[in-house]
Parts: sequence; C-alpha cells; structure tokens
Amino acid sequence: SGRTQFKVVIKALSPKEVTRIYTPLPLDRNDGTFLMRYRMYGSVMKGLKIEILYGDQHVARSPYILKGPVYHEYCDCPEEDPEVWQNVMSCPPQEPQITKDFISFPTIDLQRMLKEIPAKFSQTRGAIVHYTILDNHIYRRSLGKYTDFKMFSDEMFLSLARKVRLPDVEFYLNVGDWPVEYRKANDTPGPIPVISWCGSVDSRDIVLPTYDVTHSILETLRGVTNDLLSIQGNTGPFWENKTERALFRGRDSREERLHLVKLSKENPELLDAGITGYFFFREKEKELGKVPLMGFFDFFKYKYQVNVDGTVAAYRFPYLLLGDSLILKQDSQYYEHFYTGLKPWKHYVPVKRNLEDLLEKIKWAKENDEEARKIAKEGQLMARELLQPHRFYCYYYKVLQEYAKRQASKPEIRDGMELVPQPDDRDSVCSCHRKKPLREDL
Repeated sequence: SGRTQFKVVIKALSPKEVTRIYTPLPLDRNDGTFLMRYRMYGSVMKGLKIEILYGDQHVARSPYILKGPVYHEYCDCPEEDPEVWQNVMSCPPQEPQITKDFISFPTIDLQRMLKEIPAKFSQTRGAIVHYTILDNHIYRRSLGKYTDFKMFSDEMFLSLARKVRLPDVEFYLNVGDWPVEYRKANDTPGPIPVISWCGSVDSRDIVLPTYDVTHSILETLRGVTNDLLSIQGNTGPFWENKTERALFRGRDSREERLHLVKLSKENPELLDAGITGYFFFREKEKELGKVPLMGFFDFFKYKYQVNVDGTVAAYRFPYLLLGDSLILKQDSQYYEHFYTGLKPWKHYVPVKRNLEDLLEKIKWAKENDEEARKIAKEGQLMARELLQPHRFYCYYYKVLQEYAKRQASKPEIRDGMELVPQPDDRDSVCSCHRKKPLREDL
C-alpha cells in the first residue's frame, strides 16, 4: 500500500525557475524503506525543493532543500577542485580493491607500455582501447576488432568529466571478458597496468566496475527496466512466501552450468535450473533441454539463487544480491570491483567450485531458515551500500587518480587517437556557473 500512499514532489526552489523533472512512483523495498529516483531535463541555479507526502502530510523530515546549482546529467560543468567534489559525493577515503590493484605498480612506465601493449595484446586479444584524458577531454584509439564495448567506457568517462575535472592520464583498457596481465611483480619483465572489468586471483589487471553495472547506472530512468535501483523495488514476495527451492537460469557458458541442470533433473524438490541458450555446448541441448527466458524480477519468487560463473565472473551477481533471496555462490578465481566488501557466510553461502556440496547447502538453508534469511538480508544491505550510483563515480575517479600519481611521463594524444565528443545538449538548458565568459563576451 505504501507505493500508492506516498507522493514525492520535486521542483525548482525558486518560483522563477521552471524545469522538467521526471519522478516515477517510489520503489517499496518491502522492509519499511522506499527508494526514490528522479531525472532532470534541465538545470536549476537556486536549487531543488523535495517534498515527501503521505496523504497531505509531510513525512520523513520533509521538505528537503538541495542547494543549487543543480545540473542535469548532460550539463558539462565539472567541479574544478576534486577534493570538493569527492566530499560532496561522500566518496570513501579508501577502496581496498584499488589499493590492492596498485601494489604491483609503484611507477607506471608509459613508454614501455606504448611499445609493448599494442604488440602483446591487440593482435591476440583484439579488445584493447588506448585512452588519453587531457585537459578534461577524452581521446582514444581502438586496438583490434573486438572493441565495440568501448561505448560503455566512453559514456562513463564523459559523464565523469562533466562532473569533475579529471587528472591527465594515459592508459589501456581491456574491454574483453578475461583479464590479460598474468605476470608477477618479480618476473622479468614485470607486469604492466592494464585496466579491465574483471579480475582474477592470478592476474594483475587493475579492475573497474564492469560494463554491465556501469551501463545500469548510466541508464537509470532512461529506458532500461533491470537496473541496480529498480531491482530493489521488485524483490518478489516476502521471504516466507517465496518458493523454497534454488533457482538458476542462464546460457551454457560454463560446464558447471550443465551439471546444474543434471542436478536439477535429479533433485527437482531442491533445485530448478535451466539453460536458456546454447552456444558452447550445442551438442548437449537435446540431452538437457532448453527453457524459455525468465523475467529477472521473477527470479525473486525463489528463496535461493545459485550464482555460477559464466565465461568469467557472473555479472548477474550484484543484481541477485540486491534482491531478497539467499545467494549460493560458486567459489571462483574471478571477481568484480566490490567483492572485497563481501564475506562468505555473512553475505552469501559459498559453494565448492565443482558444486559437489550445492545440494547440501540448499538443505542447510531449508533447515536453518532464520539464519538463511539473516545472511540474505546482510548481503542485500551490503550491496545497497557498495552499489549506490555515487560509489561508481567515486571508484572510477579514484582509479584514474591513483594511476595518474604513478605515471613516469606526461600523457599525450597519440597518432590515430580521436576525440570522444560530449553529447549534444540542445534539448536542455545548461548554464554552467563555473565557466568563465569568453573575452569577447566581456
């Protein structure tokens, strides 16, 4: 009932300012909390007034005043002082994964990278993008033919550059699935710092949030329904009304997933697992069968979710954590940027790599319902903290900042690089208070 009773009104603080603001209904997170999203299609100089009403009454210390100026997403108006920006964004002082990733790279030799990376990686992997950020402009060149996913990194770097002045930095981003740098610090030659979306215990790649969750943040209220925020208001029935079985749906991208289906056929009272598409093991389709795609919100009708690697880490994991089910997570050599904040048996239940103890863990969960529910809730709360939109911007900035500190030579715009332009902003007014007027305008 809360979803229909609450009303949120967001408008310009000054009656002289008018702007379009899209405010969908609040998301009921089924635990007494609500999540409110809004998207601005214009900027306001004086600020915003946010009213939260229950019936006609102000609640939750309403109204809130967000002091201006407040800019819409496509307004190019970066904060010049990164310290100020990080304070406004409540960025954490440290990110454990970033600290760990840079241990192998006290200094970064750009000249060595320029010689080595195009020869070493682009021909075999074909998924490396060479970026230079200079004077808050983004330049890049693609190395290899499998670089289409650069559209996700392009958009995030551009979005970040509209919000804060970025350090001058030159780096190589791997937009493929697998980490690529496996040399150890004491090897000769040693490792070079390639930035990737996924890490592994035996690689030295510097990890950024995956393209999937990055895209989710950028797409909020722009047409995608399964984003990290909308999931939180669509977590299915209350715990006691969920189906007491474990669920898995996915492609055939790892052999253990096929094993899951066999276990499911043998133990349907414990596990409902199905392959939705065959690509790697097409010869198995006749034996194991194929199931239709399932709406992601429907996953949370089940109490337990099985998370098994795909080609690398299963990028579905953060979305599953934000639901209201217990995650049974396969032990994995792969990880995403936020895994350091998670602990087995506190935020999820670990399952052996070969899944030999999966059925035992499902039985344990059924027999220990209150403990299972507690782990599910702890995982959900931690994910809500680690996967807030502002944390992604902070994380991207921190990686660039730490990288820039270690560069032994100045970044340059190299031959073959092109400027990645900021999107055209004709639809919305953007008057940046930080931009100095041109001389001829004075």
